[in-house]
Amino acid sequence: MLDMFFDPASVAVIGASATPGKLGHDVLANLQSSGYGGELYPINPRGGEIRGIKAYASILDVPGPVEMAVILVPAAFVAGVLEESGKKGVKGAVIITAGFKEAGPEGAQMERDLLEIAQRYGMRIIGPNCLGIIETGASMNASFAAATPERGSIAFMSQSGALCTAILDHAVAEGIGFSHFVSLGNKADVDEVALMQAWAGDDDTNVIIGYIEGLRDGQEFIRVARETARRKPVVAVKSGRTASGSKAVSSHTGSLAGSDAAYDAAFAQAGVLRADSVQDLFDFSTAFAYQPALKGNRIAIVTNAGGPGVMATDALERNGLVLATLRPETEQSLSEVLPAAANIHNPVDVLGDAKADRYAQAIEQVLKDEGVDGVMVIVTPQTATDIPGTAEQFATISKSYDKPVLGCWMGKQDAQTGIDVLSAHHVPNYPFPERAVGAFGAMLRYTRWLEQPEGEPPTFEVDKDAVAALFRTVREDGRTTIGDTEAQAILKAYGITTPKSDVGATPDETVRLCREIGYPVVLKIASPDILHKSDVGGIIVGVKSDDEARQAFDTLVARAKEHMPNATIWGAQVQEMVQNAREIIIGMNRDPQFGPLVMFGLGGIYVEVLKDVAFRVAPMSAFQAQKVIESIRSYPLLRGVRGQAPADLEAIADTILRVSQLVTDFPEIAELDINPLLVRDEGEGAVAVDMRLILK
Repeated sequence: MLDMFFDPASVAVIGASATPGKLGHDVLANLQSSGYGGELYPINPRGGEIRGIKAYASILDVPGPVEMAVILVPAAFVAGVLEESGKKGVKGAVIITAGFKEAGPEGAQMERDLLEIAQRYGMRIIGPNCLGIIETGASMNASFAAATPERGSIAFMSQSGALCTAILDHAVAEGIGFSHFVSLGNKADVDEVALMQAWAGDDDTNVIIGYIEGLRDGQEFIRVARETARRKPVVAVKSGRTASGSKAVSSHTGSLAGSDAAYDAAFAQAGVLRADSVQDLFDFSTAFAYQPALKGNRIAIVTNAGGPGVMATDALERNGLVLATLRPETEQSLSEVLPAAANIHNPVDVLGDAKADRYAQAIEQVLKDEGVDGVMVIVTPQTATDIPGTAEQFATISKSYDKPVLGCWMGKQDAQTGIDVLSAHHVPNYPFPERAVGAFGAMLRYTRWLEQPEGEPPTFEVDKDAVAALFRTVREDGRTTIGDTEAQAILKAYGITTPKSDVGATPDETVRLCREIGYPVVLKIASPDILHKSDVGGIIVGVKSDDEARQAFDTLVARAKEHMPNATIWGAQVQEMVQNAREIIIGMNRDPQFGPLVMFGLGGIYVEVLKDVAFRVAPMSAFQAQKVIESIRSYPLLRGVRGQAPADLEAIADTILRVSQLVTDFPEIAELDINPLLVRDEGEGAVAVDMRLILK
């Protein structure tokens, strides 16, 4: 698929230079020093010889075929040399040159021109504005990075070239190896999706990691990432967690649904593990790269110090893990090999004077225990501690068991000899217990995600034609907002239960409707221009008589005119009063990268205060609807507490799925809030009392 980049038979460096310090020199030097065994062709208008290799004035002058080109000429000349590369039959071009989309509108057009040229010749592009690529399997460093990493089983991609260089420097120092290392730059063509598709079936890659700033097509990313994560872990750092740059929108959902919430939701659905930092990225990826899968959440700890063992135990709970309960026979065996003062319960404390043999006996026993899913060994450097010997024993013993093991040789200077031994045996080591437990936590999250049913989004029988006709009418009226009666019609068309409701244009008509529906009722101002009725005092609850209904009508109209004098007022909406129910909000905001982002949480006036909400990208499966309900902090309230009956969770999930289908069916819906959805007790259903909907 992208083999022209991963293992090219020949490489041309267009813009090669004989001057050290110039990128054209450094890239060619890296290709030579990394041991690349294919044909190398420096391209420079002067010809001659560069770094001992014959140079050509043009790629068209090269006598043999060229599979990949690395382009380093000034931006104004890139299109020309790319055209020549296409004529030469080049299959892939790595464009390191900057000055394109990132430089402004003119550069963006130049970048589009590059893509058009590449597509015309069936050529793929990495970049422009990138560091280059490193393929350790092909012994090829086609970048201007200062270091070449070891060969390993981690595939890395990043939009940021500067971050690439920092990560390479760290990886080389830590002995971390890569199978692929790709700087994506502006992603004119090849992006994260293309690389995941290529690496998913790569036997040399155990884990895919990346730094993401933005995506071209969020829905495609979810689809491909989900397929890839079924085969191997995908871990990503996404920059931009703060909402300072988020665009304010008028609905509750819009104000809460920043792009970061969309990424969290998309990653959760796709099985992508989100790392909060580059440190987490390495902590997680080394565990995945070098250790077998974690099959459960039961962790055993072997330590020579009590304090770090307690720290690790505390961290387990925060990561969804538990301290394994050792079998009686395990504890009996431990008592036979450890001193009387040692702790034979988990965490197992082998005491500060433990040498390698004592550690080895304890490690062997806990690894044998069928109630243990993973083992963490903590070593603090003390005078009696055999730092490298313990590491050697730990690494050797662990190879006999299909369980992940992580080391925590605490410290740096005194612990380094042991850390080096662990690294040589591919046992990940962490300087502090919390980081090791965090890696176990990531492994558990991946295991749990793999256990989830895949499922397809359900398709309900709905009346799409009725909704489409209603939207046409709204457009013809010159509106983008939906009125109350129209909202009720949309909900009914999609099988979402609504209360008995109608609009009275006059006080007398309102009284008649109140009698038909039956007191007590709720009265709301009916206006297509007033989205948040409570903000203008536009809702009166518990109207019990004709006199109260007339008074409520006059009050609602007066308040509306006071707060919004130019608003169109249709009258008062009379609505059946639903009692003894929990208030829920279900909303949607259309994210620019992922599309419809559905929100769920506690409803009513509390949604903005508590902000206890969760998101998923539509369309979603029934399982995802269930997970979004369970993911809010107040979920136990829906399950029922202190003798309270549980809420009708099935009705909530059904409504979420119907909203998911609605916003997927109609991309013209910009924002939507059902607030509140009144949910009765289990088996009694839910009623959508109020909906605000805005069209693009």
